[in-house]
Amino acid sequence: MRLALFDLDHTLLPLDSDYSWGQFTVTIGWRDAESHTRANDAFYEQYKAGTLDIHEYTRFSVAPLAEHGVAQSDAAHRRFMDEVILPAMRPAAVQLVFQHQVAGDEVLIVTATNEFVTRPIAQAFGVPELIAIELERDAQGNPTGEIRGTPSFREGKVARVEQWLASRGLSWADVTHSSFYSDSINDLPLLEKVTEPVATNPDPRLSAIATERGWRILNLFE
Repeated sequence: MRLALFDLDHTLLPLDSDYSWGQFTVTIGWRDAESHTRANDAFYEQYKAGTLDIHEYTRFSVAPLAEHGVAQSDAAHRRFMDEVILPAMRPAAVQLVFQHQVAGDEVLIVTATNEFVTRPIAQAFGVPELIAIELERDAQGNPTGEIRGTPSFREGKVARVEQWLASRGLSWADVTHSSFYSDSINDLPLLEKVTEPVATNPDPRLSAIATERGWRILNLFE
């Protein structure tokens, strides 16, 4: 098996879908603009610095979903896709994914953003296999704010890919070639695990490591 793994935010998309979804909830009146933006910005800076508590952030980010219920949340996300995500998708990113699919690679999006936000985005890229933060849900299907299982964040991305392989009776030993495209220093554990790490639109810290180690550097959005 050949694996082609993709981070999502600032890798395939020129934005952070989780942050953008939060700002979208402000736009539609679900959250107070000043307090939400202040908290959202603080969490985003922690993510970039590699200090984010993913459990704390998930509780913050999914709170509106429980407040508004499944039907309203799904309808809001459809607007989010139409107004924010689809206009942001770049042909170069779509083509890169497609090239790996045509080559016969098993393509997965592996993201630290939750499944509610990212599953429709993965579908828009034509990728059925998604590894994302999985959400605990109550009897009505509303997120509780807690994470189900291992969060796909930092070293958790390696663990979740291993779980995905194991669910198919496979292990890393069955992978003849693996590539991972990511922009973030947070993804260093999985970048170090694959055959071909590709620093894609990399942040400054990842760019420095990629240059030092001779990794390929790809800028999709120039």
